[in-house]
Amino acid sequence: MDEYVLLLLADSNLPTGSFVASSGLESYNTHGFLARPHSASLLAFIHDSLHSYAHSALPVVSDAHRLVAALTEPVDLRGPLAALMSLDAFYESITLSRVARRASTSQGVAILTLYSKAFAPPDTHPLASLVDQLKLAVRRGDTPGHLPLCWGVLTSVLHLSLDRAQHLTLFLHARSLLSAAVRMNTIGPYLAQQLLLRDIRPILDTLVTQCATISTAVFIDSNRDRPGTDELPLNGPANTWPLGEILAMRHDLQHSRIFNS
Repeated sequence: MDEYVLLLLADSNLPTGSFVASSGLESYNTHGFLARPHSASLLAFIHDSLHSYAHSALPVVSDAHRLVAALTEPVDLRGPLAALMSLDAFYESITLSRVARRASTSQGVAILTLYSKAFAPPDTHPLASLVDQLKLAVRRGDTPGHLPLCWGVLTSVLHLSLDRAQHLTLFLHARSLLSAAVRMNTIGPYLAQQLLLRDIRPILDTLVTQCATISTAVFIDSNRDRPGTDELPLNGPANTWPLGEILAMRHDLQHSRIFNS
């Protein structure tokens, strides 16, 4: 079951709205940082972007996954929902770029819609109810509904293991960057697949090893009585590439005709 869910979530046809943003790549290129040969400078961009994403977004994915995975039946959903909303607010506070926030919330809503319309079980289930309540809170404007938070919830509700959810999170981020590069005609599709196979895999493996146990203060504070929680290191999250965030902030000034954000 774990393998099949992994295949479903890795499908490029999954309607998650990942095409709406380039995560600063278009702005990076417009400002002259994407020098020739494009493959080398593009790989440097992907490395820095992945490093920052792994240290900022991945801990939120992991904490949301851990929180949902720890739920047992019967359960009062008010506490878990409040904890998820606190995680969501935390990610909102560390995402300074309005462009990045807009892209993240757009994709987060798509993730929750994907679950309710495609993956939710036909019968009533507490975890499905949690997703429904989170989606309702987003619609009411009570919480932003950022992508890392919603992705962590989705992978946990679908019983994908935390380790695979973490790998998949970074893999999809790298793939979306390469997809953006192909649409910008910076590299071709064959080179994109070559980079994904040969160059990006060791980067992903290293980052998951480094960041798999990073947790947020929000999660640790709300789960202090849970065994093993005090062993999670609080050495993050952090944005490790400020230049990337600055470039993403300037994306709107590029009047993009490729990306909606």
